Amino acid sequence: MKKKIVSALMVAAMVVTAFAGCGSDKGGTSTQGGDKTSKSSGKVYMLNFKPETDEAWQDLAETYTDQTGVEVNVLTAADGQYNTTLQSEMAKSDAPTIFNVGNSSAAQTWNDYTYDLKDSELYKHLTDKSLVINYDDKVAAIANCYECYGLIYNKTILEGYCGMDGAVVSSVDEINNFDTLKKVADDINSRIDDINKELGTDLTEAFASAGLDDGSSWRFAGHLANMPLYYEFKDDGCDLTAGEESIKGTYLDNFKNVWDMYVSDSAADPKTLNSGALNAESEFGMGEAVFYQNGDWEFSPLTNEENGYAVTADDLSMMPIYFGVDDENEGLCVGTENYWAVNAKASQEDIDATLEFLNWVITSDEGRDAITNQMGLTAPYDTFTGDYETKNAFAQAANKLMTDGKTSVAWSFNATPNVDDWRADVVSALTAYTAGEGEWDAVKTAFVDGWANQWKIAHEDDAQ
Repeated sequence: MKKKIVSALMVAAMVVTAFAGCGSDKGGTSTQGGDKTSKSSGKVYMLNFKPETDEAWQDLAETYTDQTGVEVNVLTAADGQYNTTLQSEMAKSDAPTIFNVGNSSAAQTWNDYTYDLKDSELYKHLTDKSLVINYDDKVAAIANCYECYGLIYNKTILEGYCGMDGAVVSSVDEINNFDTLKKVADDINSRIDDINKELGTDLTEAFASAGLDDGSSWRFAGHLANMPLYYEFKDDGCDLTAGEESIKGTYLDNFKNVWDMYVSDSAADPKTLNSGALNAESEFGMGEAVFYQNGDWEFSPLTNEENGYAVTADDLSMMPIYFGVDDENEGLCVGTENYWAVNAKASQEDIDATLEFLNWVITSDEGRDAITNQMGLTAPYDTFTGDYETKNAFAQAANKLMTDGKTSVAWSFNATPNVDDWRADVVSALTAYTAGEGEWDAVKTAFVDGWANQWKIAHEDDAQ
């Protein structure tokens, strides 16, 4: 049977009796048959958040029904229409039993509908317990996939450097804090010619250029700025991704230390960082730089042969952005907007069936293959090993750090108020400082005072 994605326009015309599912041509019910091994007499209805994964979810639903006899339906909302579709479907008598919660604000909105998952098999298999949304003293939702960012590095070159006489470290594993990272970067940047001669490389710098143009500045006003936000939110005990209305800038000196390292250990002229003429991806891809701050989404372009880069998948790995705060426990910056929630207002039979289905997805060969190899996602569960481990080297590094007990850094930048305006002011001050035309205090002001001002503007409607 041919599968079809149900668009938002079709949603209003359909009465669906399963979890967020787009029905097959079998009239919205999955095939019954195969070994009926489920312990539950309930049914599953999944409202899928990602249109590009619809076909894989439809196939999984059919396979599970064939194996267990449990009815599983998957409705996929049209791109950009998830919240509208969710509101419509939740108002029906047969509402989704699985739905997506993107953040704490959404968890608040749907608080009455989120089942506490703290005792679920899903939670037990989660490798990093920070990848949940906690709300109202319950585990309201659990991440089904994630993205990560940190310091991408060329491990072939870095390992070669470690074997050279006079190297600051003898193993990459020794780079586990900011002070050591800076010493290594400083040393590499001062010995470019020696390294190229001994290793046959084409290095020009330790760090790829830290561009402050519109196409690159988000890496620093967003992703690097995340670090001081994360540690301050953590100190204050507030929600790490919802943030707070005012910040003190407690860790902005740490931000400065990392930024200064990026600039001083690069070949780029500090006065040209906002020119738009720099291409950090190309610099790293051509083997001209050892380090490059970016995320796991860079794995595909860096390893795409059509891009003509010198690096291969075997050259690539990622380490945390060591910030000089809690380096010994720090993992990569890990986040997502994709969290599974289970409908607490469903019948207990349907809740039990839903929990069994989700556990099957993350433990069965069919489920794990679909998540990793068909959907191309990175799942944060200890069951995704061997053939089902992500092929993305950066995500593999994140998983290894989680397994080793390191704490992933939350995406606290998601709390940024009026994000474009706040970042623009930070970038402007950072550009002037880096070019020698402004003081660091101006960066602090843009960061701290700008946050309070933009928060007030962003939450004016709430105050009224």
